[in-house]
Amino acid sequence: MNQPLKIVIVEDHSLCRTGLTDLINQRGQMQVAAATGDADLVPTLLRDHQPDMLVLDLRMPAIDGLSLLRRLRAAGFETPALILTMSDAQEDLSAALRLGVRGYLLKDMDPEDVISAIGRAARGELVVAPSLMLKLAQMLQTGAPGTERKDLMSSLTERELQILEHLARGESNKTIARALEI
Repeated sequence: MNQPLKIVIVEDHSLCRTGLTDLINQRGQMQVAAATGDADLVPTLLRDHQPDMLVLDLRMPAIDGLSLLRRLRAAGFETPALILTMSDAQEDLSAALRLGVRGYLLKDMDPEDVISAIGRAARGELVVAPSLMLKLAQMLQTGAPGTERKDLMSSLTERELQILEHLARGESNKTIARALEI
């Protein structure tokens, strides 16, 4: 028998976190390994549970889901992520997709559709709330809002390029600061 897909949930509202946990655990194919409202615990949960999918709320008080995802990626965590949010803003969808999320779902979707989409995303599919498909199509046709077509590397200063080189080698902030005498 196949092992159930392991999910970690990061949601600041305990009612939503508990409800989503219960819904996922009722399905035999998935299991919530951990759920938290505290973004600071997420690296430990990912390390301890090695989940197949990370489900993130977009809007949280201490840190938003996309900023948390950026931090996790910078720290070397590659767990596939899915955003579950109330925001249907094209800018949020675009930013999430640029960060490589596997899905962008809305909390007003049917619970069964959300659970099914989480499972599909954990298995490698890209899932987007059906109500956002037109916005996604518009983004693909016209380009994402706020994106610039110029080469970002050419806009960096010499110092920024030096820092980027050190970051690419995986050096810590402290090591970089010492090397560049910052």
